[in-house]
Amino acid sequence: MIRIGILGAARVAEYALIAPAAERTDVEIVAVASRDAERARTYAEKHGIADVESGYAALITRADIDLIYNALPPSRHADLSIVALEAGKHVLCEKPFAMNAGEARAMVKAAEASGRHLIEAFHYRFHPAFEHFLGLLNEGAIGDPVSVEGLFTVPIPAKDGELRHDPKLGGGALMDLGCYPAHWLRTVIGEEPRVTQAEALLSETGVDLSLTADLAFPSGVTGSLACSMDMDCSFAARLSIEGTAGRIDFTNPLAPHMGHEIRIETGCRERTESIDGESTYWHQLDHVAAVLTGTADPQTGGADAVANMALIDALYDAAGVAR
Repeated sequence: MIRIGILGAARVAEYALIAPAAERTDVEIVAVASRDAERARTYAEKHGIADVESGYAALITRADIDLIYNALPPSRHADLSIVALEAGKHVLCEKPFAMNAGEARAMVKAAEASGRHLIEAFHYRFHPAFEHFLGLLNEGAIGDPVSVEGLFTVPIPAKDGELRHDPKLGGGALMDLGCYPAHWLRTVIGEEPRVTQAEALLSETGVDLSLTADLAFPSGVTGSLACSMDMDCSFAARLSIEGTAGRIDFTNPLAPHMGHEIRIETGCRERTESIDGESTYWHQLDHVAAVLTGTADPQTGGADAVANMALIDALYDAAGVAR
């Protein structure tokens, strides 16, 4: 049995962890912690969580917890994940991994020193549809990649308490949304790109409402990335690759369980595919359980997490965004 403690009475934990955990018999959510004790109690009652801690340290140091799920804003990912690792806990940390690459390196160093696993919650990565997509590329379905595009947009209103509009908490379109296409492009090409140009639209609070960028990979593949949380945009998530022998478009690689399409064009031939699976969060928890029981190696975290944050840093630098 994997015993889990949740840092933060957050909405994301409801669908990212609590819902898939309810479908399994090999994991148990033991307790939740929040700065607001009353909020934690209400949250625990709503979701059938047995115990509550009013402080993060109290949850982390509990002897009956094996895994900490860090669902707090990015500004608390590094310090509390490191504390949890040093306390001998495994950590599933929400994306984006940290505030910058320097924090990410410190987190990975702590994981290596503790001998515990630190996994980044890029839930899309564990769905069978994405594995199938990678398989098509590896089999040469469209030849060698020439260019790659990643897009993720969704309007996010700047209401009171919205962390994604607060730069001090790690807000911004690139941090919250663009981290996905950054990870998509790096994963499918298997190389670390250089940013050739980037532009951002900033809000009054100083966060990026949108960001676009061009990338260059060492092999010669070119890339483009776009993300937006501006209220003028609509939901879109897409990953496209142009190859020497065709093109492949993946609509909704973010959450394929909510509907997706993989379209492959080669010459005059075109076909579409979709892959069955559970929710991306179910597959993520299944992967975490396999890693903790020694039957799988982690697919996110480690050097991959550091590299993704380094790309985010470089995108902000190229766009002239002071952080």
